[in-house]
Parts: sequence; C-alpha cells; structure tokens
Amino acid sequence: MSMTTGQTGRLYLVGVGPGDPELMTYKAVRTLDQTRVWVAPKAKTDGASAALQIASAMVGAADKEVLEVRFPMKKIRLEQEHDPEVQQGWQKAARIVLERLEQGEDVAFPTLGDPGLYSTSFYLLNTLQEVCHDLPVTIIPGITAMSACSAQVNAPLGLGDDVLSVVPAAFDDARLRDILQTSDAVVLMKVFRRLPAVIALLDELGLTDKAVLLERCGMDDQHIYTDIREAADKELHYFSTLLVRKKQINKVAS
Repeated sequence: MSMTTGQTGRLYLVGVGPGDPELMTYKAVRTLDQTRVWVAPKAKTDGASAALQIASAMVGAADKEVLEVRFPMKKIRLEQEHDPEVQQGWQKAARIVLERLEQGEDVAFPTLGDPGLYSTSFYLLNTLQEVCHDLPVTIIPGITAMSACSAQVNAPLGLGDDVLSVVPAAFDDARLRDILQTSDAVVLMKVFRRLPAVIALLDELGLTDKAVLLERCGMDDQHIYTDIREAADKELHYFSTLLVRKKQINKVAS
C-alpha cells in the first residue's frame, strides 16, 4: 500500500452503539448520512455486518457505496505475533479504504459500540497509519454494550468508590480470579463460550447470585438471565455480557 500526495478523503470511525439503532448518537447519524462511502466489518464471508444493519436502520444505505470487509473472529493478544489470517483481513480492509481516500472520498467505518473499546476499527486505523502517519481521521464515540446492559437491569456499573474492571473475551482464569476478588464490579464481555467455566469460578467465590447475564442486549430478541445457571447449557449469542456487582446501595435512613 502507498499513499499518494494531493487531496485525500477523511476516515470516520463511527460508533453505532450496542444494537438498538435509536441508541446511535446524533453525530453518528449525521456523519453516516453525509458520507457516501461506507466500509463495514463482518465476521464471516457469507455473513452480515451487524454494524451495517444498525447504521442502515437509522440512516439508510440505498444511495451509499457499501463495501463489506471480513475481520476474522480470532483472539488477538497485544505485543504478540498476530494470526496471518487476521493480519490479511486488516490489510485487505486498509487497501479498500485507502483506494477511496486517495480518490478524495470520505469513508465511514461503522463499528459496534464505541470505537475505543475493543473495536475492530483501531486495527484498521493502525494498519492505515503504518502507510500514512498523518491520515485525516475523526473518531465518533458510541454507547457501549456494557452501558446498555446497565440501563436494561436498572443498576449502575460503578458508583461511589467502586473499582470497575472490564474484561474482554480473551481472558484467562488466573487473571479473572484475581480481578473478581479485587474489583467491586466486573464486566465480562463476549462471555458466550466461557460461561460454564465462569459460573464454576463465581460459585467458588460466592459471587454467582451477584451476576446477571444479558444476551443481545437492546435487540428485539434480548434475553436477561438473573439466574445465570439457567444459561449454562445454552448456545449463547456472541453478544453476551455478564455483569457482576458486589456492593449494594445503602438506603438513606429516614
């Protein structure tokens, strides 16, 4: 890849929220509406882009040039060698974006939740910046899945002097045990494949009854498990978030 000189377009990394199109910000909607080229990530070659579906429901994509690119769903550990298939996905997406930018087109990259929280968008941005360090880019934050989950169960993520930990899908049991023991509240993201092991650990620490599991939060087929043991043998969706909160809010004496 190479970046030519001259007028280039601007890249917009647009957080489209956790699933409900109405949870997109006004700025996200306006940016997508005003940008003709959309590059949307998807996990499978023959699958659909969840971010694109959300954006299209609110903005409409009939008059857009929509380019879907595959980002393989594999664990990524920073400061370690990345899977070749994953790197190829980033590089292919970067070439597609770069071609449009060099033509003077602005490009919007809709991404689930918030771009700054475990988002595919920063892998794309980092790959592009290896070619062009001064790439014109604007990042538009979005509502996170954990914020939407908090709202659905009418409970805070953090309050007062709470220490909140956010744990991605690629967690290991030793670190998770320490986090659960030392934090006041914990968010486990994309817990779908690890739930039985997580339940066993929560049982051991006496925290199972302080956990709630939300599957496809904010979507039409949302499911909330207040007893997370009920979900142990189910095939959960990728969008599954577990909230653990140790402290209760003390009532003010009257």
